[in-house]
Parts: sequence; C-alpha cells; structure tokens
Amino acid sequence: MTVDRAAGLLAQARSVVVFTGAGVSAESGIPTFRDVQTGLWERFDAQALATPQAWAADPDLVWGWYEWRRTVVGRARPNAAHRAIAAIEAAKPGTVVVTQNVDDLHEQAGSPAPIHLHGSLTAPRCARCGTPRPPDGPADEPAEGRRLTPPVCERCGGAVRPGVVWFGEALPEAALTAAAEAAASCDLLLTIGTSGLVYPAAEIPQVAARCGAWVIQVNPRPTPLDEVATVNLRGPAAEILPALTALTS
Repeated sequence: MTVDRAAGLLAQARSVVVFTGAGVSAESGIPTFRDVQTGLWERFDAQALATPQAWAADPDLVWGWYEWRRTVVGRARPNAAHRAIAAIEAAKPGTVVVTQNVDDLHEQAGSPAPIHLHGSLTAPRCARCGTPRPPDGPADEPAEGRRLTPPVCERCGGAVRPGVVWFGEALPEAALTAAAEAAASCDLLLTIGTSGLVYPAAEIPQVAARCGAWVIQVNPRPTPLDEVATVNLRGPAAEILPALTALTS
C-alpha cells in the first residue's frame, strides 16, 4: 500500500519538514480563502481585499473583513491532521512545521513553534511603524460581516493592520529563510493540503526535492507537486495522517 510505503520512509527519516496549506484547516470548518462568503462579503472578491491597495483605499473595509475571518477561525478547533502533525514532531525531535495558514491551529494542537510564511490573524501590527499589537480579545463579528475602524497604534498613532501577508507583499524574510534552510537540509518533507500554486511558498517542497529529500504529498486532488512527490496520498489529511502516524508509532 502507498500509505505503508510513506510510513516506511517516515520511519527512516532523520530530519523531517511538514509543509501545510489551507486544506488542513478546511477540515476544521474554516472556509478556504476563495470560498463563497456571506452577507456583506458576497459583494467583494476576497483576493481584492487582501492587498495593500485595498488597505490604502478603505482600511475600515479591510479591517472588518479580517476581523470577520478571525471570528470564523476563533470558532474552529484543531482536527486529526493537526494532532497527527504534532505527534510526528513528538516522535521525530527536530521536525520543522512550515505553514501557509494564518489560523494558529497548529499551536493549539501542540506544535511548539511552526514557521508562519503568511503571518497570523492573531498578530496585528502597526501599518506605519510595524509595532505589534495584540488583538482585542476574541473576535465577535456578526455572521454577515461589517466595516470596522482599525485600532490606533499606541507608539506612533498609525492604524493597526492585520498581521497577514497580502498579495503583492514579500513574505517575512526570516520565516522564508528558515523554511528554505529546513527544506534544503531535510531528508523527508510532508506537503499537506496545499495547492502548490502560491509562490514563493510553493517553492519549499521543490527545494527539498532538488536537494534529494523524499517528498510525501497528502492531497485529495492532483497538484503541480505530483511531479516531485516520491509518494502521493490521495484523500483528506484528517484521515490519511492518523493512519500514517499509526503505522510509524
């Protein structure tokens, strides 16, 4: 069986990287970024709201959108895939988790220090000076969404923006460097629930493959990473990963 082969490779691996995308969190009930929205947000393209240009044009609209997303995320809980990833970390000390997700569900499942390539909904910062500002407790936005005025930075008086990476922005340099270095030095990379289309993050599994690592892909559908994967496991991560870890425990 393919899962048996993947389990054998994972058991042999000495240095593991786990690379995750939206498919992992979708199984916790978090809608993927481009899913159809409700209420106020039906009138807007999610991708168009996730840009510096949208923020400059209407910060109340963008802040309201991200607070609504934070409300949705706040109701979610880690699923079996998140817990299986934490189990891999416990069984394989030194495992590095790299995620494109902004929901912090890896941390809730027990992953101690995932690398966030696209930032976090729980880490807003000043748009002017970059000073971090903790969010104002749990978000509690109406299901239909609303416009909201962003908080003010206590240091410089600038508007506080969401702590995520927008389209057209560079990924955090330190996070990208750490992820690339981990991928280049691992002997096995698990890529889970990611389309392999969003660059430069999608380059991480490619780096591992070029450096000779085994690449195990978990995804319900084919992706561009099929070509570099040593093993392709088709199906939901919350089903496949527990089966994989059960065979390696």
